[in-house]
Amino acid sequence: MTQFDPDNTAVVVVDMQNGFCHPDGSLYAPGSEDAIEPCVDLVERAREAGASVVFTRDVHPPEQFEDSHYYDEFERWGEHVLEGSWEAELVAELEPRTDHDEELVVVKHTYDAFYETQLEGWLDAHGIDDLLFSGTLANVCVLHTAGSAGLRDYHPVLVEDPIGYIEQAHHEYALDHADWLFGDVVALEDVAFETDR
Repeated sequence: MTQFDPDNTAVVVVDMQNGFCHPDGSLYAPGSEDAIEPCVDLVERAREAGASVVFTRDVHPPEQFEDSHYYDEFERWGEHVLEGSWEAELVAELEPRTDHDEELVVVKHTYDAFYETQLEGWLDAHGIDDLLFSGTLANVCVLHTAGSAGLRDYHPVLVEDPIGYIEQAHHEYALDHADWLFGDVVALEDVAFETDR
């Protein structure tokens, strides 16, 4: 069992959106849909303990990559999670409590949720040191955001079960890489929040 202090811990739920997790989504993967229930479990436990919760949404304006020199997600993945679309919305099971100061929704435009967003400032303002990562995709936005967190001296912890993927091998690679290079990996059942506050 790994104990986390809810006062300085945030659960980060990466990109659990219709476009990735719903069968009608353009980049749907069954492994992403399978991550919904474990993500809900982790979020509910964090809320009960009084830990912070952060949701990220991958959102692309239709013209985002028109003047790109190289970085073009539409070329690689096709158009997805367009701004204002149903695909860009979080799945219904994961509803942020935006009236709570301890919950934040970050709109990002790249794989890394720290890139040109308010995430780092918000975490620092709330005294957050430990980040429990869930969401999708394991080897794309989860891995790049968690790695970016490690470089910023947060403690990134990838929670195995609530992390979605396209192929099982991608999931294994992401967890192994994070554990080897910049963070820790823990099973959902082994996550515990300190109750003595």
